[in-house]
Amino acid sequence: VLVIAAVVFGVWLAVGPEPSLTYALVAAVSVLIIACPCAMGLATPVSVMVGTGKAAEMGVLFRKGEALQTLSEVQVVALDKTGTLTEGRPTLTDLRLAPGTDLSDDDLLRLVAAAEGPSEHPVARAIVVAAERLGATAEASGFESISGMGVRATVEGRRVEVGADRFMESLGIGVSGFADEAARLGDEGKTPLYAAVDGVLAAVLAVSDPIRPTTAEAIRALHAQGLRVAMITGDNRRTAEAVARSLGIDEVLAEVLPAGKADAVKQLQDGARVAFVGDGINDAPALAQADVGVAIGTGTDVAIEAADVVLMAGDLRGIVSARALSSATLRNIRQNLFWAFAYNIVLIPVAAGALYPVFGVLLSPVLGAAAMGLSSLFVLTNALRLKRFRAPFSPAPAVARAEASPR
Repeated sequence: VLVIAAVVFGVWLAVGPEPSLTYALVAAVSVLIIACPCAMGLATPVSVMVGTGKAAEMGVLFRKGEALQTLSEVQVVALDKTGTLTEGRPTLTDLRLAPGTDLSDDDLLRLVAAAEGPSEHPVARAIVVAAERLGATAEASGFESISGMGVRATVEGRRVEVGADRFMESLGIGVSGFADEAARLGDEGKTPLYAAVDGVLAAVLAVSDPIRPTTAEAIRALHAQGLRVAMITGDNRRTAEAVARSLGIDEVLAEVLPAGKADAVKQLQDGARVAFVGDGINDAPALAQADVGVAIGTGTDVAIEAADVVLMAGDLRGIVSARALSSATLRNIRQNLFWAFAYNIVLIPVAAGALYPVFGVLLSPVLGAAAMGLSSLFVLTNALRLKRFRAPFSPAPAVARAEASPR
């Protein structure tokens, strides 16, 4: 614009009517005034501001502005299972003793619950709650947690180890005697785990975590947006695939240790942009690795801090609405930039005097100032249209109640 103004000044000074200096100054000043740097500068930030504000009304918090753009570009949505697809409140559903064990169901449950007591894992909580309901409690010592594997402790003088099949195998304890039972439990979408007492396999247990009521609807909506949906979980493959089949999930990465979730996301990122949705402490590295990390607001603070986007109500449908709003905001930014440049392309030649040879009219700097103001007003008004955006899903009841409650 500065170069154009200088050229216009020189041309009018050289070939313009007398007094040429006056005409040259008017034309050059009109070019400088009518240019719309304000409109171009406002085009992106006002849309982002209105878009993030609208997202907050929907229960979606964009913690980073660039996530608003990146979310619209993802091709794969990877989901953690426990606490994301499910309620995160598993319950103990099955307990079967190994043949020849000297323990009753209550005795075994008491030992296992005591060993799991110090653990904060949802599966451990499910076992402890089941034992407390039966009044089967005991104290443990020497507790040790092996991440992604299981726990061990000493209870009533006996060594108790509880965990996944891979944990038992690492201890040299075979679980083949429960192969059929574990297969049945896995096909039912339950998570089997094993208990060993004094180095001998004593029982197989299973926990079930109910799927969130809105999960299937959210996955269908993600498919409708043309996205591929993957699940990353530490559960055994049979259980994970049973859950995936029931929900229509496209790809399953099962038996992933907590430290391997970031690598699993990296695997999905081969040729695609990935959004990862999780809620737990172990999900934080994967949330940071993903192109867009999305945390469930009802999850841990560590996960929320690592994420770019937070679904405040814990409703997975929020990511569908967030992605739709992200696309709408990007469209709005492009519209704003188009009109800001269009104003310049059309009006700068007028300000330079393009109409003078035909109509003898030279644009007044006053009219140029008015046109510049109108361009900014147009961009702001267009950005405010995002306030009328309608989410594919209404905000969760909890969010709606919070908005309606008096401050």
